[in-house]
Amino acid sequence: MELSINALLTNFADDKLIAPKVLEKKLECHDAASLQRLQIALDALEKVGILTKERGKYRRLLEEDVVEGKLRCSSKGFCFAIQDLDETEDIYIRESQLSNAWNSDRVLVKVTKEGRRRRSPEGEVRLIIERANPSVIARVTKTEQSYRAVPLDDRLLFELELQPTEALPDLAVALDQLVHVEITRYPLGQLPPLGQITQVLGSDAQSAADVDLVCCKHDLPRSFPEPVTQAAEALPKKLRKADLQKRLDLRELLTLRINNPTGNLELGDDALSLEKTAAGHWRMGVHSADVATYVSPESPLDREALKRGTCIYLGEKVLPLFPDAFSAGLGGLLPEQDRLAISVLITLSETGEVVEFEIQPTVICVDQQLSYQQVEAALDRHSTESDPALPAPVLDLVDQLYSLSQALQQQRYQRGAFDLILPAVTRHGYDDEGLLGAVVVSPPWRGRPMVSEFTVLANQLVVSHLQALEMPVVYRTQPVPDLYQAQELIKLANNLGIELAIAQEDKVQPQDYQTFAQKFVTADVAPILIELLRNTLKPAISSLTPGPHFGLALAQSYGHTTLPLRRYSDLLNQRVLHAVFTQGRDRRTTRAKERVNLRHSSAHGQINWNVLPPEVQRDLETAIAAAVPQLNDQEKIVLQVEKDLEGLNKAKQMQARTGENFQGLITGIQSYGFFVEIEDPMVEGLVHVSSLKDDWYEYRSRQQTLIGRKNRKQYRLGDRVEVQVKGVDYYRQQVDLVVVGGGSEAPAEDEEDESPDPQLNSSETE
Repeated sequence: MELSINALLTNFADDKLIAPKVLEKKLECHDAASLQRLQIALDALEKVGILTKERGKYRRLLEEDVVEGKLRCSSKGFCFAIQDLDETEDIYIRESQLSNAWNSDRVLVKVTKEGRRRRSPEGEVRLIIERANPSVIARVTKTEQSYRAVPLDDRLLFELELQPTEALPDLAVALDQLVHVEITRYPLGQLPPLGQITQVLGSDAQSAADVDLVCCKHDLPRSFPEPVTQAAEALPKKLRKADLQKRLDLRELLTLRINNPTGNLELGDDALSLEKTAAGHWRMGVHSADVATYVSPESPLDREALKRGTCIYLGEKVLPLFPDAFSAGLGGLLPEQDRLAISVLITLSETGEVVEFEIQPTVICVDQQLSYQQVEAALDRHSTESDPALPAPVLDLVDQLYSLSQALQQQRYQRGAFDLILPAVTRHGYDDEGLLGAVVVSPPWRGRPMVSEFTVLANQLVVSHLQALEMPVVYRTQPVPDLYQAQELIKLANNLGIELAIAQEDKVQPQDYQTFAQKFVTADVAPILIELLRNTLKPAISSLTPGPHFGLALAQSYGHTTLPLRRYSDLLNQRVLHAVFTQGRDRRTTRAKERVNLRHSSAHGQINWNVLPPEVQRDLETAIAAAVPQLNDQEKIVLQVEKDLEGLNKAKQMQARTGENFQGLITGIQSYGFFVEIEDPMVEGLVHVSSLKDDWYEYRSRQQTLIGRKNRKQYRLGDRVEVQVKGVDYYRQQVDLVVVGGGSEAPAEDEEDESPDPQLNSSETE
């Protein structure tokens, strides 16, 4: 494990003394160099008063006026420390008090002045506990003494002194070029930071490949360290007889994998089966690759997977959780190959009601892998009389799966859940609700939402089962959207003639969004409205405690278990299941005659003892508690990566069309201008108020409107406008627009019910 102050301090969560030997084990300091670094860190933290040493052990000293936060800096030099807890104040930090901390660094801040009235409290950085920028994208310049790298991100208020490398001994070839720079030394006292060029990207941002630019910007790993690759290659290449012991053999079941290969990677971590029971019910099988059997805790594969957190989808390229040697070997559910799995076997009625379920370690064999196109052809064969060229049993199974998925969809709708209709079927690469928090429907393909219904249900049942057994779980929760944002969306829709409202005045409910989504589908600007709806959703997060999930309309008991090759949270929950399988106590005492089936839903409400040995329970709780913050941090990066890649693609399109006119919809109003969503292509740009030369425009915040003082022309939410592309900042993904036509006329009876915020024309402001 890479030693950082943050990783060290997380071991001092309470007021207990901790011995250096314990820290050495937890931080994996085994050789002389790592032991020395640990001791230097402990001595430094003791010297600055963060730790105290008593009888050879260390304890954290907590001070009331010292808080932890993440720096958010501006290009003008001032910064704020943003605390993690809600309803806590941001702390203003002057440039002179940053102590060489950079934007996004995690820091300990000493509050030096209390906030009053509208002023934030002020503070100074006392300690940098984690650096957020191991590398930067920068432009190379030359001084009399050295070559320097100036970060492209103007919130990074420093320059790096460049060092030649074996791969690039002559830095002159990189002069004036855009480069990716690895930081080899952060600023130390008066010494500047040092860096080495790892990749020359081009003369400017646009000449660089989009994927390269995004990977370098976010320091994404594009290959695996040698120990991780070696660990994957050292795993068995085929199943042994011993592997099949104590497993339910389901190889005779007709089993399908339904997905579209994404980019450079095919991940086979889930499959489906369906059979009729003697009682006339359906027995649905949702099978997940048993990754936990092969990836042991604290192994090189495990540590790298935790570091990555989740797969990252970059268009045609995928950055996986595990090396191909594992995913394409025993780790993946490949067609016509016997594989170990964890199977959720769900008994369902014809209307999709869950009768009972069980969770079993199994061995399965995927008989057929189908793309979404093949599923569509199979479902259309009755109306088009086409031949999908698939075996009859497979075609029948596809029909049955689709019919049952429709019943499950109705069950989900009845509790208030909603779908998001998006154009790209592989946008987020998941077979459930993924990062968006809602099931994605991508017409005309029905294969993906069909699979999503089954995997969402399996996730829900497994987590509810673990919760009933009082097991530690990585839960998945999604907060309610911000009421103000929902109201702005309603205002925009109403201006378009789409009548919307929320059932409760003070709170948004999933049923409201279900209604919104249904009404938006039929609107003539449906793609824009659905995109705006998506943008109001808050990110779902991993959690140590159960809570509501907005997009799925679940009150509690949801988490991820079905995609362990793509998400580390699923692997953790698989480990909990394995602990139940192998070490769970199915009766209160050894003298008790009646046993409880720990793998079956009938166990719910029947257990009043600790299922796992205390040390096993404690180890699982510790592992999950340590992983959850890392997983959430990684998902924030993934969301930003996806946003950046999408933004770069759109900026490139619009840069090629500078000077062209487009039809658009006003989707946001601010004092400095208004945002326009261009309908085709789906690109957002800004019309700055300084470009409105025909009048002096005032901003009315309550009405979300800009109104001309003389001509009474207004620009409000939902107004259609014609705009021209004036310019594009490719790296920042900003599109500048000017109005060519459109807007609306302000009502004659309009009265100023608030102090106007006049925005002057460019000649008067700039």
